[in-house]
Amino acid sequence: MAAVFKQCSFSMNLKTPFPFPFRSGIFFSLMKFFPFSISSLSIPQESIYHQLLNILSHPNWQKHPSLNNLIPSLSPSHISLFLSQNPNLNPHIALSFFDYLSRIPSFKPNPQSYAPLLRILISNKLFPVAEKTLLSMIKSCNSQNEVVFVMGFVLEMNKCDNGGLGFKLNGWAYNKVLMSLSRFVMVDEMKSVYNEMLNDMIKPDIYTFNTMINGYCKLGNVVEAEVYLSKILQAGLSPNTHTYTSFILGHCRKKDVDSAFKVFREMSKKGCRRNVVSYTNLIHGLCETSRIDEAMKLFSEMGDDFCLPDVRTYTVLIDALCRLDRWVEALSLFNEMKEKGCEPDVHTYTVLVDGLCKDSKHDEARKLLSLMSEKGLVPSVVTYNALIDGYCKKGLVDVALDIFDMMESNNCVPNVRTYNELISGFCRMKKVHEAMSLLDKMLERKLSPSNVTFNLLVHGQCKVGEIDNAFRLLGLMEENGLAPDEWTYGTLGYGLCERGRVEEANIVFSSLKEKGIKVNVVMYNALIDGHCKAEKVDFALTLFKKMIEEGCSPNACTYNVLINGLCKQGKQLEATQLLERMKDSGVEPTIESYSILIHQLLKECAFDRADNVFSLMVSRGHKPNVWIYTSFLAAYYNEGKLKEAEDVMAKMEEVGIRPDLMAYTVMIDGYGRSGLLNRAFDMLKCMFEAGYEPSGYTYSVLIKHLSQGGLDLNIDDVWKVVKYETLLKLLDKMGEHGCPPNTNVFSLLAIRLCREGRLEEASRLVDRMQSCGMSPCEDIYNSMVNCCCKLRMYDDASRFLDTMLTQGFLPHLESYKLLVCGLYDDGNNDKAKAIFFRLLDCGYNNDEVAWKLLIDGLLKRGLVDRCSELLDIMEKNGSRLSSQTYSLLLKGLDSRADNK
Repeated sequence: MAAVFKQCSFSMNLKTPFPFPFRSGIFFSLMKFFPFSISSLSIPQESIYHQLLNILSHPNWQKHPSLNNLIPSLSPSHISLFLSQNPNLNPHIALSFFDYLSRIPSFKPNPQSYAPLLRILISNKLFPVAEKTLLSMIKSCNSQNEVVFVMGFVLEMNKCDNGGLGFKLNGWAYNKVLMSLSRFVMVDEMKSVYNEMLNDMIKPDIYTFNTMINGYCKLGNVVEAEVYLSKILQAGLSPNTHTYTSFILGHCRKKDVDSAFKVFREMSKKGCRRNVVSYTNLIHGLCETSRIDEAMKLFSEMGDDFCLPDVRTYTVLIDALCRLDRWVEALSLFNEMKEKGCEPDVHTYTVLVDGLCKDSKHDEARKLLSLMSEKGLVPSVVTYNALIDGYCKKGLVDVALDIFDMMESNNCVPNVRTYNELISGFCRMKKVHEAMSLLDKMLERKLSPSNVTFNLLVHGQCKVGEIDNAFRLLGLMEENGLAPDEWTYGTLGYGLCERGRVEEANIVFSSLKEKGIKVNVVMYNALIDGHCKAEKVDFALTLFKKMIEEGCSPNACTYNVLINGLCKQGKQLEATQLLERMKDSGVEPTIESYSILIHQLLKECAFDRADNVFSLMVSRGHKPNVWIYTSFLAAYYNEGKLKEAEDVMAKMEEVGIRPDLMAYTVMIDGYGRSGLLNRAFDMLKCMFEAGYEPSGYTYSVLIKHLSQGGLDLNIDDVWKVVKYETLLKLLDKMGEHGCPPNTNVFSLLAIRLCREGRLEEASRLVDRMQSCGMSPCEDIYNSMVNCCCKLRMYDDASRFLDTMLTQGFLPHLESYKLLVCGLYDDGNNDKAKAIFFRLLDCGYNNDEVAWKLLIDGLLKRGLVDRCSELLDIMEKNGSRLSSQTYSLLLKGLDSRADNK
């Protein structure tokens, strides 16, 4: 052997357990892929090998009483080392023992465990048995790394020099290696092995050529595959079903389904039978290019070719139908396949579960999961992930955690995507502290967080206003070998702009060029929007020009942000001109473009001009949306034009537009302004029946109209001055109108009161809530803790924290920060330390604990000694901190100490 393998260097005497190839590229060092280290073996393991040798020395070793006790301790790596250390073992005993272990379900041989067995067989010239063992070795490959290992071993066997094993590969063995490489689409390695085959003067056969064609077709590289098709013809061979089917796959992989169809038709012309794989590959290609109806037609024609669909055929179609929300057809196919005796597999169920979850049919998806278990099918990590993702996107993170627990109890190991979906769910619910704790759990499981993991966490921190923590996450990314990308910086820039920190956002985006990251349209939009919100529209327009100069094309969102900014500064003329320029620039105005202008004109009671823009919008083919109708509703109600407002409501119903949360709130406010409180509460009931939970603003409007002198009350002052009796009146009126207060209502009212420091009223509401059989949620408790801390009622805050922990809630770190820092301020050091001790056992991310409590809490208050004290507690508790966090702490401690 020469060409492909000549760069590999092996030391292959029988004392070495495995060949170790070293080179960059295809055959990189395999040391890190071995499942064990010889140096790590302990004395008890050496004792196991001694016992094993003793057992195998007996004629009836299978019946030896010690064997059953020893077997649970044996792994493939143990057997590999045992056989390597005993190269003179009787080959028949070695083979029988290996076969005996292979029949045990818990013992799964890997390629490395076959290597020393093959050496024993080959050194004893048992070549026919060695060939069969080699086949088993190749079949045992479950990863690219293992295939690379097998290739290295094959090289050593094929050597003809004195250092080799003298076991030459034949065409059959080469084909098996090629098939294994093709399975993992390792086409470069396939080409190299093919060339070695030619160098060894072994003539390729139809299986060789078909394997090469299939490997390239899997990548959609039809051009290279055709090279091997020409070799088939040159060799005087004929393409067969496998050849044509591979080309169908290849054309479909490069989205050229018409060419795939030509190959499909050519098969019958050449008298080559089409099989289920031929049909399924083409059906899948049609589905992937959104030609589902053609795929269904082809499916119906399979019987004419005496070809029956298999589970993959059905699954491909069911998946495509689910993605198009054609549920009736998808479920019909699912039932049809069962009726025809084609049992759905795990992938079929997973496709349905995923589709149902995406269509918010989570309960039906969970029933399918139960049905799988009844059928004896074990859900895969993909199945569980589909359900977890579905529940998280619906905001039901607690249910997603139940699925996660079920997954673990069924011995299905979560992967990075599982954690990413949960992290996304927690961040969506603004429970970033819980999302951060999952990062620790990932690392404990030796799972490497991805860029997606950190980007989700950065987004979560920005969403709750913790921009500094979002930036600190960049350091953790780098410690985990990752680099922040466009998504990371785009999120940070948007977060800064949302908080009005536009100058810092400018600095972030200006620094991207030196990092090799191009500022994209999303980043520009965030920056332009930030400056518009900061009332710096002129600078936003400068950014708009710069964006165009740099070749970054503005999209509809860019224009809409600028139109909105101009409107808010009363520059409706410029906004209208910009709207007209959109079309000239090749950007079609969206419904939002018109909505912004209409909304601003209606706020100024310019009804005629608003009507003109409305007519222009309709003439350009845009259908008015709920936001536009809501703008008209608000304008009419503000002017006391109840009749006109009700006409708008009637028009919405006529054109089939369902009011949204804001529309209902506007109508409630309108009836309140007109003194029609009963109608306002009737509208509240309609809101509940439509599936909307009223917002804080909705309740502010109702309370304002329920209060004496409500029309003179500023909406921003409602929660500062509302009387407890008015809140009771609100709750009673809700009950009278068929929408009795639920947990969300009590929670929202109590939280709003806590924000204003009105702990007594909030506590009375919680008492009333509990008397109605409802339990306070996590957010209520956190609000009560924070309120107590602001009022310096630390004992009460501590009691609320205890109650939270007892009920299984995880308090926000902000609540812990306020309490610990407050206790230190009050000189209650022992209690502060005791509470800090307790939080360390709650499973928070240690870095976030340090960021919020030590750096943003104690150090910002100048409590250097207390910070150092708690850092010592963390270290003694075994709480691991990143090097970046340690650096931040030491820097903060040093600078504060110098200031003291």
